[in-house]
Amino acid sequence: MVVDLGPLRRSPAYRRLWIGYLVSYVGSQLTVVAVPYQVYRATHSSLQVGLVSLAQLGGLIVGSLAGGVVADHVDRRRLLVSSQVLLVCTSIGLMANALGSGGLVAIYLCSAAAAALTGLGSPTRSALVVALVAREDIVTANALWQLLSQISVVVGPALAGILLARIGLASLYGLDAASFLAATLGAARLPRAALESGGGGGLSLGSFADGMRFLRTERLMQAVYLIDLNAMVFGMPRALFPALALGRYHGGASVLGLLYAAPGVGALCIALFTGWTAGIRRQGVAVVCAVSIWGGAIAAFGLVRALWVGLACLAVAGAADVVSAIFRGTILQLEAPDELRGRVQGVQFAVVAGGPRLGDVEAALVAGGFGVETSIVSGGIACLAGVALLLRAIPGLWRYDTGEGRGRYDTGEGRGRDAPAGALLAPELSAGRLAAPLSGADDSVGG
Repeated sequence: MVVDLGPLRRSPAYRRLWIGYLVSYVGSQLTVVAVPYQVYRATHSSLQVGLVSLAQLGGLIVGSLAGGVVADHVDRRRLLVSSQVLLVCTSIGLMANALGSGGLVAIYLCSAAAAALTGLGSPTRSALVVALVAREDIVTANALWQLLSQISVVVGPALAGILLARIGLASLYGLDAASFLAATLGAARLPRAALESGGGGGLSLGSFADGMRFLRTERLMQAVYLIDLNAMVFGMPRALFPALALGRYHGGASVLGLLYAAPGVGALCIALFTGWTAGIRRQGVAVVCAVSIWGGAIAAFGLVRALWVGLACLAVAGAADVVSAIFRGTILQLEAPDELRGRVQGVQFAVVAGGPRLGDVEAALVAGGFGVETSIVSGGIACLAGVALLLRAIPGLWRYDTGEGRGRYDTGEGRGRDAPAGALLAPELSAGRLAAPLSGADDSVGG
């Protein structure tokens, strides 16, 4: 039942990257809380909080799609290191703004730039998992990354809630800037053999078009993207947390930190016990059930008044999101051919990180017209309806079974692009060593 730590012991390169990004992710969560808190205190507008996320959305989509193409063609160490160094600059910009005028324009610009840089580097980091660990450890290594992500979304917001009142916004942004150095060191020490791209010709707009043409024919991948996008757009009320903390729960920064941390608490609890996922063959069913639980928990959160009950609902939603992410990521990572894996991961990150931003805007707009409670409850119900519509349009997701045979794009001996579709894991992997890949939560909140 307990998550397997084997890849951390067996792969020093993966271990260094994992530790570096753990520090970096915790630091990033400080900013995830600090930015909306700063904006809401300055404007008292949930719509403004949502618009900051909208500013991030454009950068995330462009950065992740471009990063997916670049990851398949360039030195991946240089790309990771460069993106981390530039992220330090965006956090320093937020710190300087907090020390000065605290203007909204600077917050918008720095947040959008940070989102673009995060999108640029994340597909490369996701694609590297296959190169850094043995074939039999791929999914377990991704489970450990899920654990990393959930530790960060528990520790980071909780720290932010404490530190906001004690050291202020500027110092919080400074800590985030310093945390990126850990990820930079982890990336700088990656072995060169792991950094070679998957191939696929020269770097050009045609490279991006090749990836899009591939995805247009992959209905299963489309379903994986869409079911997560549905959950995040309609069932992610993150932009309403400041209003809930100051309004419904009559609290301040500490209550806001609890609201942001609650999904991560549930996610961390389930991430610590992902060993059972190794035996799941009907991974499409698991994704559908997990997203349905997410939608139901969010709807319930909108109805309850007691803070502890609301936090429990968010924790259940967070746990369901991890299970969904485990199986969504497994399908995508093992379905993609090596020469297109970066581009597939780029689209995945655009969905995982962009969905919550769209959800922020949707939640804020509905709350502005109909109230906070209506926005949250209707979003959870819309998520459930979206799952039903998606299954009707792409029933193959429900039928997906990893035990039916070898995958089409498995690069092992005797396997190739023309193997039959259906099961996308080699038999030796489906026997019982599978666990989980990256969520979102790269973005970490609602990924």
